[in-house]
Amino acid sequence: MKKNTFGPVLGCQICGAKDLQPVLSLGHQPIVQEYLTEEALHEPEVTYPLNLVRCPICNLLQIDYIPEPAKVFPPNYPYRTGLTNMLVRNFRELSDVLFRDYHFEKGDLIIDIGSNDGTLLQGFKDKGMKVLGVEPTGAAKVANRNKISTIEDFFSDAIVSKILKKYGKAHIITCTNAFAHINDAKGLAKNVAKLMDKNSVFVSESQYLLDIIKKLEFDTIYHEHLRFYALKPLIRLLGDAGLSVVDAERISAAGGSIRVYARKGKLPSSKRVKDLIAEEEKVGLYDTKTLIAFAKKIYTAKNDLLTILLKCKKEGARIAGLTSSARSNTLLGFSKINETILDYACEKNGSPKIGLYTPGTHIPVVDEARLLEDQPEYALVLSWHIGEELMKKTKAAGYIGKFIMPLPIPRIVN
Repeated sequence: MKKNTFGPVLGCQICGAKDLQPVLSLGHQPIVQEYLTEEALHEPEVTYPLNLVRCPICNLLQIDYIPEPAKVFPPNYPYRTGLTNMLVRNFRELSDVLFRDYHFEKGDLIIDIGSNDGTLLQGFKDKGMKVLGVEPTGAAKVANRNKISTIEDFFSDAIVSKILKKYGKAHIITCTNAFAHINDAKGLAKNVAKLMDKNSVFVSESQYLLDIIKKLEFDTIYHEHLRFYALKPLIRLLGDAGLSVVDAERISAAGGSIRVYARKGKLPSSKRVKDLIAEEEKVGLYDTKTLIAFAKKIYTAKNDLLTILLKCKKEGARIAGLTSSARSNTLLGFSKINETILDYACEKNGSPKIGLYTPGTHIPVVDEARLLEDQPEYALVLSWHIGEELMKKTKAAGYIGKFIMPLPIPRIVN
């Protein structure tokens, strides 16, 4: 691990420029997946600066403090990809796309970086491919129990050397919802390139800055997400490692993401890449004024949401949180929504978060069955990016109360 890959960000994570421009401050926040036991509520809680800054040279939007990776992704990291139906569907669709458009065959090797519980790799294994995951948290044990071969470690120079020695080059390399999570961005891109030959394809999926700005998804800003990608910075990062972005597409995953396809060598970009860059420029994604306007809207949304919640509480209503996603902890922490406002937050049966408390705001996390038993007057839809699906399922399960959508425009939904 290089010494300069965590701590204060003194230069752009892609180009090294020093004059980073402030865009948004969300104060000091805890690690969003650092859920607390009841005993830990009586101990000091560590927080880190959470500020968004822009590089004026390569246009990368990034946070300005990187916690030590082992703090962000500990062995007991609670997130499991397989518990999110949206991602399960997305990964199945990705395997179909790669087989259809890139003509891979049974027996070819796919490596997934940040593979979590192996959900993505399962779709490729079902198609007869050799699969290998690299995952630093305890989710790797879940994958291995499910016969998805996974190295439990951080993706690094040493791990790449071991993979090359044992498996050789990969036909497909994927990094979905993790390419913006891994520090030392330049080293990451170079290590990906080492695993590729001229016929390989690298596919990354990251939450898309265009969607974040348009939909006011500021809750995606937390210490796991070190960089917020638009296409131009991604092309710069991958190009410096000898890779060309040959195609890109917007997908609906995680509230709006960008799926990018890269190959070795100097290769032309597709029309979709050029069209997306033109849209980014039209929206003003590379203009500091656009980003400052985005920040102002966030403060307005925060105040409007608190007005709704406090009015409900003043009237004696009970409010529960619908899910306890990682991103919701940014929303709760920044808005100062704690256990005095939300009675509890609900998680799907089987979630390792049940029985714990949200970081920073100390809201108890309970089984979703509690919502149907208690029938609180309101449910705050914390995973609002899949809000329509969540509300429909919750109503079908028997919930008769009203919903509160926190973003992009806070409102009550019957």
